[in-house]
Amino acid sequence: MSTSPLKFSSLDQPLFGDLLKGDLVEYLDFVADRFVPVLAGRQLSVWRVLRGQDPFMQKNVPKYTPAYVRTVEVWAEASHRKIRYAVCDDEQTLMWFANQRAVEYHVPLYLGDHFGDDHHQTHMVLDVDPPEGAGFDVVVSSALLIREALAAAGLEGLVKTSGAKGVHIFVPLEEHSPDDVAAATRAVAARAEKLDPDLATTAYIRAERGGKVFLDSTRAWGATVVAAYSPRLREGLPISFPVPWESLRDVTPADFTVRSRFEEDPWRELMPGAQRLPADLIAEGHTIPVARVVAMHEGKRRKREREGQE
Repeated sequence: MSTSPLKFSSLDQPLFGDLLKGDLVEYLDFVADRFVPVLAGRQLSVWRVLRGQDPFMQKNVPKYTPAYVRTVEVWAEASHRKIRYAVCDDEQTLMWFANQRAVEYHVPLYLGDHFGDDHHQTHMVLDVDPPEGAGFDVVVSSALLIREALAAAGLEGLVKTSGAKGVHIFVPLEEHSPDDVAAATRAVAARAEKLDPDLATTAYIRAERGGKVFLDSTRAWGATVVAAYSPRLREGLPISFPVPWESLRDVTPADFTVRSRFEEDPWRELMPGAQRLPADLIAEGHTIPVARVVAMHEGKRRKREREGQE
């Protein structure tokens, strides 16, 4: 158990499914030396599970947060208020969150207090999301399309299970403008889709995907992603785990849980070095409309159409 002076409470209380709070605390204590470097320097959002309550996302830290937890205040344009985020730079902070029954750990793709010119996106991320009822095999096949598209552009990424149904592909980056990273992400997804349009799609609107695997290119700008090694609020508390490409067909997301024990640090060991995005990839991406904007306009169009029929 951690050498932190923190006193853990109610470790035998039910947490999620048949797992106890103690199972979460033991896992986070075990993985802390590898997990903290993934979280460090990034504003932290967590999903907590309190007794008798539904899980909830916490961004703003509570007033009783101890002084040793580093925090940053960020203006949230959407809610027109300041949010005081925690930054998990050490094991003591992580174990405090464990004692708070924080199960999932989500971080932005940039380091620092604010996203902008001084804090560039450290990774390009593509999210592979299967349709309802699909097996993990179609996720793997779709992820390999992205790997092929990346390789054709001279890029290399790391793949990790999301801890849910899909996978995330991370490409570490040299410094680029946020617009260029977002554009390149769209271009990679579009190129991967063209390799097998019967399997994968970049259609943002769910009803237009036709039962295909969604290649999500919207993890850009201020987007967050579940961190490597983070548990997920799913049956058995699976964890988001980095996997060698050559082993991807041999695993499922359920293979990695809070009860897993491993000595290696695949997030660090498998991560390629920072890379420069090709100019042609960026230029191509700038010709592709932003998916969320397209979906917003389409929603407005459909609403006007419905209102016109009434």
